Amino acid sequence: MTQLIECVPNFSEGVNLDIIKQITNEVESIEGVRLLNVDPGKATNRTVVTFVGEPAKVIEAAFLAIKKAGELIDMSKHKGEHPRMGATDVCPLIPIANISMEETAEYARQLAKRVGEELGIPAYLYEYAQADKKRNNLSVIRAGEYEGFFKKIKLPEWKPDFGPAEYDARRGATVIGARDFLIAYNVNLNTTSTRRANSIAFDIREAGRVMREGDPINGKIINDENGKPKSIPGSLKSVKAIGWYIEEYGIAQISMNLTNIEVTPLHIAFDEVCTKAAERGMRVTGSELVGLVPLKAMLDAGKYFLLKQQRSVGVSEKELVKIAIKSMGLSELSPFVPEERIIEYLLKDNASTKLASMTLIEFADETASESPAPGGGSISAYMGALGAALATMVANLSSHKKGWDNRWEEFSNWAEKGQQYKDELVRLVDLDTAAFNKIMEAFSLPKVTDEEKAARDKAIQDATRYAIEIPLRVMHAAYGSLTVIKAMAETGNPNSVTDAGVAALCARSAVIGAFMNVKINASGYKDKDYVIKVISDGGELERKAIALEGEIIELVNGKIV
Repeated sequence: MTQLIECVPNFSEGVNLDIIKQITNEVESIEGVRLLNVDPGKATNRTVVTFVGEPAKVIEAAFLAIKKAGELIDMSKHKGEHPRMGATDVCPLIPIANISMEETAEYARQLAKRVGEELGIPAYLYEYAQADKKRNNLSVIRAGEYEGFFKKIKLPEWKPDFGPAEYDARRGATVIGARDFLIAYNVNLNTTSTRRANSIAFDIREAGRVMREGDPINGKIINDENGKPKSIPGSLKSVKAIGWYIEEYGIAQISMNLTNIEVTPLHIAFDEVCTKAAERGMRVTGSELVGLVPLKAMLDAGKYFLLKQQRSVGVSEKELVKIAIKSMGLSELSPFVPEERIIEYLLKDNASTKLASMTLIEFADETASESPAPGGGSISAYMGALGAALATMVANLSSHKKGWDNRWEEFSNWAEKGQQYKDELVRLVDLDTAAFNKIMEAFSLPKVTDEEKAARDKAIQDATRYAIEIPLRVMHAAYGSLTVIKAMAETGNPNSVTDAGVAALCARSAVIGAFMNVKINASGYKDKDYVIKVISDGGELERKAIALEGEIIELVNGKIV
């Protein structure tokens, strides 16, 4: 399986777009590396670049970008709101797929070694790439920033991990490491005061604030028994934060790094800033994401804000993302385009959703064409998706029905289950056609030599097994959706009971149609024990689906006669 890592270098240039373009051109010069996002900021005079690919290729792209940044950016002339120490200020690597953090950290060390030795730029390791825990924190390494590093680098304890212990006035130094996925997130305030913004940052960040006697700002610092300042922890774990004023927007912001979104998710950070701002007489007006965000973070946020409204969370992925954007004001300063900012959308293989992305007319025309795919398998999956969608609609209508306010959560849970079945069946529409294509590709393999014949035969059997498993998944998903459909026929909005009836017809047809595909594909599979079990299990599932559909239709007819 292909290993993927993400690289998110931060360059100390956010104004001159030509310089940024020259740097990103270096990234795009490496075949197999995909540039996902370029996010310049004028006030911070800093650009966050995101790209992904196989580790060795990403390392090469990062090296070229760091080299080019060192040629084009003069740190002696740099001014910006964000802490910084070099032309390439920081360059983290993040494991994305089929690679461990340990492996990623080793690639970070390889990159830092090249930067230090080949480019002569002082390079420091951080996070998982740094063995010395006293200097693995980025903010500790960067303390003193560019201006303070001329002296700092001469201290024995701050000798670079790689490269010369001489500070480069033009290029500065760089920090390279491996870390977990981090979200850079700024929350906008209705104030211009950096001091007041910082007060909120100290309230929420994990490190908190220094403990003082009396006046929390000007009072005497309270030290512990070792003479070190005591601190009052902030309210959010795994959060780093500072306050700053952004002249470009004319507002102060809370600038946060969410270092573990499982501990403190995006929406919790936003709401906590809202709470602390209100306590200090300020209001949050919106927020902005710097770089990319995982889809799950947006979906979790959408569900969180719907639940606060006591609304059903069983809505489409697109609607959840929309709710998240609106609720957190992510488009206040500039439009938030999900297709450009959510990492999964940028990595999506459009070929894998070709059919699902078509209009109804396009899908019908494609089915009617002389091409054998999409065929009955894809149509069965789509019928199942429509059945699950209808059941979900009934659940959502019931959740919002006047007089049923105390039942919103019950129906929200059913709607969420319905959405899950619908989404799975929609994915299977394309997967079934892909399974058919795999068989065709296997049959087209050469068969001249004994080795070619053996390889071809194995490929055919592997593809056939896959072509059995996909319609089996359709059967299970469509049958599972019947539980939601029956619940809606029994307890859902009575005005929509016939919709539940139609949903049952779709689900039953999906199960029967998919089983036909299981059987015809199984006829060409050589493992007869597997075939016997699959046909037996599929037959039982078909019988249960037909029986359950009959019960639902009887329920529906009993309510409409």
